[in-house]
Amino acid sequence: MNRNPLIPFLLIAVFGLGLMFFLSLDGIDNAKEVAEEEKAAEEGGGETAAGGEFDPEAHYQSSCISCHGSSYEGGAGPSLVGVGDKLSQEEIQDIVVNGKGSMPPGLVPEENAEAMAAWLAEIK
Repeated sequence: MNRNPLIPFLLIAVFGLGLMFFLSLDGIDNAKEVAEEEKAAEEGGGETAAGGEFDPEAHYQSSCISCHGSSYEGGAGPSLVGVGDKLSQEEIQDIVVNGKGSMPPGLVPEENAEAMAAWLAEIK
């Protein structure tokens, strides 16, 4: 029973390469869709509610939740619970526009920063 030990490795390699190829085909079909979404985000200047106004909570869900958590408890970023007690609304507005520490600048467009800061200041 002398089997060639390379055959299982070759089968795994061929299977892996084939899998990567077929999974990448899905990304090719989505290129136009992704480009349209990026264009809409650039033109819109942030998340909007049904009435066309900026929706801070929707913007938080799309841009901030990965670092600050779904319950605002923090994680990679600091906790946002009670941030209105620690910082003034102007300080919050400055941070969401210009960034601070590990938070990058420009996550909230300047024209929507006041609404976002007011919403963040109310988190308890």
